[in-house]
Amino acid sequence: MLEDHGRFAYSSIDSRPDYSWPEGKRLAVYVAMNIEVFRYGKGKGLAMASADQSQGHSFFSFREYGNRVGYFRLMDLADELDLPLEHQLNVAVYDHAPEIVARARARGDEFLGHGLTNSDAQAELTIAEEKALIDLTTSKITENERTPPLGWMAPWLSNSGETLDMLQEAGYGYSMDWTMDDQPIWAKTRNGKILLMPYPVELNDGRSVVYFGHSPATFADLIVWSFDEMLKQSEKQPLVMPVSLHTFLMGRPYRIPELRRAFQHIISHRDKIWLTRPGEIYKHICALPKGTVPGDDD
Repeated sequence: MLEDHGRFAYSSIDSRPDYSWPEGKRLAVYVAMNIEVFRYGKGKGLAMASADQSQGHSFFSFREYGNRVGYFRLMDLADELDLPLEHQLNVAVYDHAPEIVARARARGDEFLGHGLTNSDAQAELTIAEEKALIDLTTSKITENERTPPLGWMAPWLSNSGETLDMLQEAGYGYSMDWTMDDQPIWAKTRNGKILLMPYPVELNDGRSVVYFGHSPATFADLIVWSFDEMLKQSEKQPLVMPVSLHTFLMGRPYRIPELRRAFQHIISHRDKIWLTRPGEIYKHICALPKGTVPGDDD
């Protein structure tokens, strides 16, 4: 027998009960903004340079560009196009760059737990350290936003064997760390269940631009091609299409025009889609009849 995580059973998308999003829409689209703060000279960075260079001042400041400039350019674009956003937040940003959080708060955007800093991979912590990180992140967002976060995305999408259990016990409703589906599904935890929200690996500039070396035009094309195909596929079943952005990547001036093109294409179909945030998707799933979504029949 193969090793298994035990969190959910196999389920093909064609075998599931049908449902729709609000107003009978069939394709939900959300945009995730990664708001990340890095330690200077220590920990993980992003693989844009060799390991001996990634923590030098040059690449630290490359990442910091996102908090000083890129974030605000992307927010201007979102305002221009009336795009709702979800912000996965390294909570160190509250002290490091409070203007960032104030701008998102003023729009009524969603805040997602994303640890303290992306210099630390969550799976490298002890269980006690991981629990402390979840508690710190939750309390910091709750203190500042007056409401606890519904969702979590671990720094580097890294989980231990107990991450989902601890998230559910800390009050989280969904996680974006599992990327195997185009629909949300429920996962088992030791004291209940937690929703696994679709999250992109390739419609993610961190992978597409950095690891795969795609040009801004190719990244925009991937968004457009995925949207067009998923809009067609959603006639058959409800789907979720996420796009993930990092402020120090897509916030660069030469990448923004192609990103604008992709988003303009999406909003030209606004009447056909549910342009939303993952927290709203979670709430909609919770309101569906029991047994509609895989993992909800125990």
